[in-house]
Amino acid sequence: MDERESLYFDTISLAESEAAAAAAAHRKSISQSRNTIYHSAVGLAGDEGGGGSGGGRLRLGGGAAAEHAALAWQPGYRQSTALEHLNGGGGGGGDHTDAAIAAQMIALQNGRNHLPTGIGVTGDGGQGGGDDETYRRFDDGKRSVDFVLAYNGETQLEEHRRKCEIFEANLQREGLQLEHNKVQRVHFIKIHAPAEVLYRYAEILKIKVPLKPIPGQDQIFAESAHEFKTCFSRMCKSLFSSVQLNTALFPEREPRIHLEFSRNYLELYDTEHPNFLDASTRYSIINFILQRQRFVEGEETADNLGIEKLVQDGVYTCAYTLHDKDDRDRLLKEWANISKWKNLQPLDQIKDYFGAKVALYFAWLGFYTQMLIPISVFGVLCFLYGFITWNSDPISRDICDDNGTIMCPQCDRSCDYWRLNETCTSSKFNYLIDNNMTVVFAFSMAIWAVVYLEFWKRYSAGLVHRWGLTGFTHHVEHPRPQYLARISRTKKLAGKAYEQDHTGKRTILDPDVPFWSFKFLPNFTSYSIMVLFICISVIAIAGIIIYRMAQRASHSILGSENSMTFKVMILPMTAGIIDLIVISLLDMVYSNLAVKLTNYEYCRTQTEYDESLTIKNYVFQFVNYYSSLFYIAFLKGKFVGYPAKYNRVLGFRQEECNPGGCLMELCMQLVIIMAGKQAVNAIVEMLIPYLMRTFKELSYRHGWYKSHQDQRLVPYNQFTEDYNLLPAENNSLYVEYLEMVVQFGFITLFSLAFPLAPLLALLNNVIEVRLDAIKMLRFLRRPVGMRARDIGVWHSIMTVVTRIAVASSAMIIAFSTNLIPKIVYAASMGDPELNNYLNFTLAVFNTKDFQVQPLLGGSQHVNETVCRYTEFRNSPEDPHPYKRPMIYWKILTGRLAFIVIYQNIITMLQGILRWAVPDVSGRLLKRIKRENFLLREHIIEYEKQHAMKLVQTELNGQQKSEGELRQRNNETVIRNRDEATSFV
Repeated sequence: MDERESLYFDTISLAESEAAAAAAAHRKSISQSRNTIYHSAVGLAGDEGGGGSGGGRLRLGGGAAAEHAALAWQPGYRQSTALEHLNGGGGGGGDHTDAAIAAQMIALQNGRNHLPTGIGVTGDGGQGGGDDETYRRFDDGKRSVDFVLAYNGETQLEEHRRKCEIFEANLQREGLQLEHNKVQRVHFIKIHAPAEVLYRYAEILKIKVPLKPIPGQDQIFAESAHEFKTCFSRMCKSLFSSVQLNTALFPEREPRIHLEFSRNYLELYDTEHPNFLDASTRYSIINFILQRQRFVEGEETADNLGIEKLVQDGVYTCAYTLHDKDDRDRLLKEWANISKWKNLQPLDQIKDYFGAKVALYFAWLGFYTQMLIPISVFGVLCFLYGFITWNSDPISRDICDDNGTIMCPQCDRSCDYWRLNETCTSSKFNYLIDNNMTVVFAFSMAIWAVVYLEFWKRYSAGLVHRWGLTGFTHHVEHPRPQYLARISRTKKLAGKAYEQDHTGKRTILDPDVPFWSFKFLPNFTSYSIMVLFICISVIAIAGIIIYRMAQRASHSILGSENSMTFKVMILPMTAGIIDLIVISLLDMVYSNLAVKLTNYEYCRTQTEYDESLTIKNYVFQFVNYYSSLFYIAFLKGKFVGYPAKYNRVLGFRQEECNPGGCLMELCMQLVIIMAGKQAVNAIVEMLIPYLMRTFKELSYRHGWYKSHQDQRLVPYNQFTEDYNLLPAENNSLYVEYLEMVVQFGFITLFSLAFPLAPLLALLNNVIEVRLDAIKMLRFLRRPVGMRARDIGVWHSIMTVVTRIAVASSAMIIAFSTNLIPKIVYAASMGDPELNNYLNFTLAVFNTKDFQVQPLLGGSQHVNETVCRYTEFRNSPEDPHPYKRPMIYWKILTGRLAFIVIYQNIITMLQGILRWAVPDVSGRLLKRIKRENFLLREHIIEYEKQHAMKLVQTELNGQQKSEGELRQRNNETVIRNRDEATSFV
């Protein structure tokens, strides 16, 4: 439908209802006719052009074809051409012809006589194509498209049309330039921000931009570079040359001094530098304008402004920024590529493309992955130590060599007595993670966590300074439009939210919102619901624990309950899988609920909103993911009781640990939840979007769409291509951060139960960096760039987790390993070789004292009078049978003492490391001070020169005025003299 048709129908729509209905029917008829013509042309072209290389064949231009062939192996790659979007990355000659004809039709509808990018009409052996000047620009081929608004042009309501007109008029009053595209059923509004608009808002938003080279800066940069160019650094660079970036594609940026933008100092800025109002900054400025324009005339309130509200109400279907074909292709080849897994990341280019907030996420993820390398190597060495010393463990050796020890039944009725040597294999596997290196590995993990966090702060400070974001805080942020809207709807605050001047114009204010009067109730409600869901999660975990207790009766289905397979493999694995399913379901439900709860709060800025959402979500996820592990580590087998008096839960006996301990089961549960979570996240993040895209392509190809509105848009330029991508939400990084921080909790809280956990995390993260990059470049629309100086509240969360991990490690070592009992036994019994240690840990029980006599049936152990169980208790012959002996209290004292000593030593060392490693390096602090001094002097000198120019201009003006006055006086004298002469 061209503009004349649209204008005609928009005019008659203002007439009476019958005429408007007739116009709508006519509009639909024309649209259907156009679709019939289009499909007929496609079918005809498919009949004539499928195969062969006859004259007039349509095909890709040479450059696009070569590039498509180079990237064809990458599944789901969306090349920025109309052809590949229609073909889904493949297809035959008929598909090529379909795409070309469709694109040619759209080009003719636009009034152009050439094809979009990458498609050409050629003869035999000819090469067509070439870049379309309007592919990512206005129709004049000069102005770039910085932002796009989309709406359904065929079914737009009159109310929505009026809101669009008001909103677009306000955008134009702000200085933005708009251009409409009404080729297909979805209409687009292309937005371009001229330089004067960018300059005005860059000054309002206090954006720092690079300056031109100023005298003295080269000395500062040279000295800083010289400090890095040591022999060691040069040697490391030569050793790791294979991981360096391709400097031809990603050249190293020249350092610059940054200054907050001001139009008064426009001459000082380096407008040619890549960081000067780069694409992400331009998009953030336009988004700031879009968020604050009204779309209702008359009484303008904070509830009637912003593009988000318009999208939410269905006035616009979406608003998004555009991918850049060249930059995206370069990043896809060199960064978002699995084969480049070992290469460094082009962080400067990521910052230019996505903004500082996204770039900081990838910088943090890359740094975290690199820091996992040393601790992963040490974890592998600790694991190998267990293999090497496999046969030297006295506990597993005694268990395997024992033939006569009969253990008490593990359930009341249907369980039989069992021999201790049946746990031979499980005790050997348990030794792999419970040996002399366990404490050393836990100690190393605690130190590593602090070193990682402290060095990240130093590393990020250098990045932030290089990007000109030093000194940026959330106090610079403007209030969220949703926050202002919420204030305007509150009766007690509505009067403070506006101020009206003498002309009647209302100005929105940012009033102070008292905590107890307004913020307390929403916050209390939000966190109360969070606590409710935490209780639900705990109840679910308790249900799984009861399932494990009741599972003892299912030996007829899963095999002998006394077998090693049942004890060590089947029961923990089935419980772990059920636990993972419950965790994932609760995660999905609460994640959606947390967003609604946070919207109910008074969060002034986007940073406050993100932090509130993050804290609520992570506290829930902490309980959701870690509660079952905490149960195995701290509760299982600790309060079982003894055969004469078992402690029961709902009539079930509590679970017991194997004679070797519960650490092996903790290891299995950790691997299942950690690896399973990573697999689920990979499926959700990558596979589901890919399958959705594939199904959408098939629906368009075979006509499976349900209605006319679901028909495919033919992508023939950048904004029609990006329209079909998934939207990029403001909090899209939350899921990525949460996944990695939960993983950080796994390896710091419980990795001593599985020293290979850091290695699993390392392998996952190496791929995760590239998968996240692929997802953002292929499947998501380009996000609006946002400024940030750090990773926000996530660093504080990891700091808290690190401190909890110290206590967790101390308690696991004290109560879940054999370290303290071995030390106490060796010191008390004088047996450093631990030859009789196994017998020391097993108490004796007289079978006639059973609280519930087992039903043995035809068991060979019917006549057993004595059995053993894992506890420290007196024998039946003792004056105080089954009571705690003194050795138990010695061991308990040793465990508590170890917790106190270990925690204090680790905490002291962590404090020393935090003090010794400042957040900002001394070298960077010195550089910042010198740059600030140089900047002040440069501005002062500029102001002096500017003032001198003004004075000189005034003097020149005065001299010119005096000369003109003198000349006029002379002319007057001469004229008077001439008149007098004439008179005489």
